[in-house]
Amino acid sequence: MTINLNELIINGKCVCTEAQIQQMQQLLSSCPNHSPSVEQMWQMLDEVWDRLGCDNENLDWDKISAFYNHPVWILNGLFIEQHELSKQHRQCISNWINLHSEKIQSVVDYGGGMGTLAKLIAENNPNLSIDIYEPYPSQVAIERLSTYPAVQFIDKLNSNAYDCLVSTDVLEHVVDPLNLFAQMIDSVKLGRYLIIVNCFDPVIKCHLPRTFHLRYTFKIFAKLMGLKSIGICPGNRHANVYLKTTDQSFDWQQIRKVEALSKSVYPLLNWLNQSYKGLKQYVR
Repeated sequence: MTINLNELIINGKCVCTEAQIQQMQQLLSSCPNHSPSVEQMWQMLDEVWDRLGCDNENLDWDKISAFYNHPVWILNGLFIEQHELSKQHRQCISNWINLHSEKIQSVVDYGGGMGTLAKLIAENNPNLSIDIYEPYPSQVAIERLSTYPAVQFIDKLNSNAYDCLVSTDVLEHVVDPLNLFAQMIDSVKLGRYLIIVNCFDPVIKCHLPRTFHLRYTFKIFAKLMGLKSIGICPGNRHANVYLKTTDQSFDWQQIRKVEALSKSVYPLLNWLNQSYKGLKQYVR
């Protein structure tokens, strides 16, 4: 697949600055025909991370903020829109929401970036109200979503405001994912849904190692925080669906104790998992 920067021309005008276009062209120059693979897209993200001097152990938030505002994320958004598997995964989420539209009238896409998923949801069901939680949305995203009146960017989550919250590859980027997860849960109405996609793996450098223990224990915390796992979105095994079953306050003392335990057993669980994979490959 080819990333076409002409997608950034709207109504005859480019929505990016000349400097942003040059930076994106430079990153794409290593990819024949501007056609990166998933691994090459990750490599571009890592290249910018390193160039800006970011460190996923010793966090400098000025540098990390510059990273998340770099036009490499515009490239990443264009890639997601044109990469078949990425599109398919998001379409599966949109289809699940549409299938449950009798209970879902309002949706928030937490960290929705360029708005790819929000557009799919709006196209599937024009009657839904769709917010994208993105405190500093790019001008590119704003312009490209201007023809979708049901979609708007917000910079604050309200309690009990939504029938469905979607979070795709967000929690592995933050220092305290459980605290952020609690805020997400608080924004959802009782008896309604959260669709969570996580990648607690070191596939790119901006995934913080301090979150990796949740790869094995995330569902335990979801249960501790009043959620019931009800399955996955068909066609996307990474998209876990949860039902909010209680409005009771979180027992943070218990949650933090379990978190400490999760971190302590992570090396063993990870070793066992890698050993199992190695054995499975050997048998094959």
